[in-house]
Amino acid sequence: MAIWGKKNKDKDPESREDRKKVGLIRGLWRKFRAIDWKNPVNRWKLLFVSLVGCIVVFGGGYGVLQATNSPTFCSSCHEMAPEYSTFTASAHNQISCVQCHIKPGFTNMITHKMKSVKEVYYHVTGVPKQIVQTEEEAVSNENCLQCHSKNRLVTASGDLKVNHKGHIEQDIPCITCHAGVVHAKMASRGINVEEVRGKWTAESAEKLMEKKYLRPNMGTCIDCHDKVNNGIKPWKEAAYSVPPNPEELEKKMEESKKEGSSAATTETTAEATTEATQSEPTDAEAIAEHDQKTQDIILQAIGKQQKDVKLSMACETCHKKVKVPKSHKVQGWNGNHGGTAIQELDKCVNCHQDSKWFRAIPKEDIISILKMKETKTKYVPNITVVKDQSRINKFCSACHGNRPPGHVDSDKWLTAHASKAKTNDQKSECFVCHDRTKPVPGSTQIKAPTDVYCQYCHRTGFKSDKKK
Repeated sequence: MAIWGKKNKDKDPESREDRKKVGLIRGLWRKFRAIDWKNPVNRWKLLFVSLVGCIVVFGGGYGVLQATNSPTFCSSCHEMAPEYSTFTASAHNQISCVQCHIKPGFTNMITHKMKSVKEVYYHVTGVPKQIVQTEEEAVSNENCLQCHSKNRLVTASGDLKVNHKGHIEQDIPCITCHAGVVHAKMASRGINVEEVRGKWTAESAEKLMEKKYLRPNMGTCIDCHDKVNNGIKPWKEAAYSVPPNPEELEKKMEESKKEGSSAATTETTAEATTEATQSEPTDAEAIAEHDQKTQDIILQAIGKQQKDVKLSMACETCHKKVKVPKSHKVQGWNGNHGGTAIQELDKCVNCHQDSKWFRAIPKEDIISILKMKETKTKYVPNITVVKDQSRINKFCSACHGNRPPGHVDSDKWLTAHASKAKTNDQKSECFVCHDRTKPVPGSTQIKAPTDVYCQYCHRTGFKSDKKK
């Protein structure tokens, strides 16, 4: 209170002993009340002090907000090294982190800052093994529309036809398709865990950010469209658009184990155990169901199977430049393309690869990725490689799993097919679809698309083998 001048000691009713007994806050309050507020000079002094105080408080607060909003502040924590290095290497490195991760508006900004206090707590007490964006903190469409227009029908490449406005009006989150545009889906790939955070540098980020993870995944489009055709709107569940939280998954697994153990304790009879086993599909059944579904969608995409659906699954529905090569239009292509596949398999798999058709992203090992050298290997025609590819590739097995028209009726084919399998090369063509011997359960051998194998009938072997 020195700014208002010293008070006359004679006018002060309190003695020195009394002032000692009064607390600091109470003493200041008494002095404040004792000021002559009728004096205009004192009122101007109060206004000046209040103004300076507001500038200090609000200016300091704004400075703190600006500092915590900068990407540099985010990079100050070692656990954010993967996120920061991918950000600096992305096409969005000219904007701040908060422009994506905090909804527009001052209220949202302050609310987010208050919630972020827990991040400081985690940083001090124990950083999570993996940083994963939660459903509540997922990037909203409001953030994207600050810079991007929703009136886009064709992508920059000029190939894809995507009605962005239609998707947004259905409340489909932008990140459902564009989840990897900045951070290359590293959380889903499992390469931002505690053990490897030190491996993330500006140089390594360039190698780890593969284009296939930055761009929308066709498997996401297919999965979503297929669900819509089955009456499901998957994006209504926030978890559909964000990577699974490993800690939550561990909790669910522990809970399911506890439930399973308690259920096993109560159900002790063999009959109950048998019923429980039969009700749950095995891994083999789940894989078979998944493969069948994939083949069904592929057949729709290439026009081999037509269905009355809400969203067409045909390639040309979304792609403008996808065209059937001229070589595929020649007469008898379906029956004679095997020779072309042997000679040009590397070209075939550019289009006919089912890895693009899956939404799920496999877990990766960051050390292996960084050690991997970019090498271009030239394909050498090899019937064995083609055979294996035809068995694991859903594009091939979608047709190879069915009986070819050239095999006519079974009774006629059984006595006529010998002439089609005289030489080893002819037999190799048969082995594209058929196994020579009965598959061994649990074997690592790639199973043929059909369960008809040669030695089912040729149990004594082949004449060519006996001559040797």
